[in-house]
Amino acid sequence: MEKRYLSIKHAAKMLGVTPLTLRNWDKKGLLTAYRNPLNNYRVYRMDQIQVLLRRMETTKGSTQGRKIDIYQI
Repeated sequence: MEKRYLSIKHAAKMLGVTPLTLRNWDKKGLLTAYRNPLNNYRVYRMDQIQVLLRRMETTKGSTQGRKIDIYQI
């Protein structure tokens, strides 16, 4: 089974977040980044991104633990 890796830019685009968010998740241990042996750039496994996407989709409808911005006019 072939492992497929994504650059930080492509992984961020798939998840709908910025590359900086992925770096922060890596520091917190929420998502594991691997390093490209040639240039030491962060890369992410496709299967981990897909699992995270599924988790995000299941919690999308739930407002528990999420903040909602309320603006007053």
